[in-house]
Amino acid sequence: MTNRATALLGTACVLLALALGIPFAGDRSPSALDTTADDAMTRLSRGLLNAFVVPTQPYVIIPVLLLTAAYCLYARRFADAPAVLLGPAIALALNSWLLKPMFDRWLGGTLVYPSGHTVSLAATLTVLVLLIRRVAAVLVAALILAVAAIGLVGLGYHYLTDVIGGTLFGVAVVLLTWSALRRAPRRSGGSPRADTSSGIPR
Repeated sequence: MTNRATALLGTACVLLALALGIPFAGDRSPSALDTTADDAMTRLSRGLLNAFVVPTQPYVIIPVLLLTAAYCLYARRFADAPAVLLGPAIALALNSWLLKPMFDRWLGGTLVYPSGHTVSLAATLTVLVLLIRRVAAVLVAALILAVAAIGLVGLGYHYLTDVIGGTLFGVAVVLLTWSALRRAPRRSGGSPRADTSSGIPR
């Protein structure tokens, strides 16, 4: 994916996240989609649902990001290391301090749109997909997000629309951060050297 395409996709995702949240701004009631999803997912055992949300927890997200950034430095992928940490951090900060108060959607006494758990997970998975650059990575990331969504909705932490909005926003911020950090000025006397890395070695 080119830098321009990355920026365009990121912009589209953030606009979709904002548009999705507008009908629920200041609203405490679930949509028809939320009610249907809640009815289906709460039937699963609580133990299984708790296992499904493990990937969204800070004790999983933070080590994964730190290890990924360390790998980038070890592999001399110096352009990637800042994006690994900055993208998810910016996404979570903007979500907590800007989007959640702006949309003002509540569930159980907590602001829930977009889902912060989902923003952090989606941002982290997007970082890994951008580094690995394999179709299989996209499929695995989508599966992890789907499983986490079942857990978050089934446990009553979020509505499904919160999770969808969180996914869109987490993906968007990482893509836009990735694109911005790669807009390096050309060196005098020649064009910048192309990045020939194809991803994390398997």
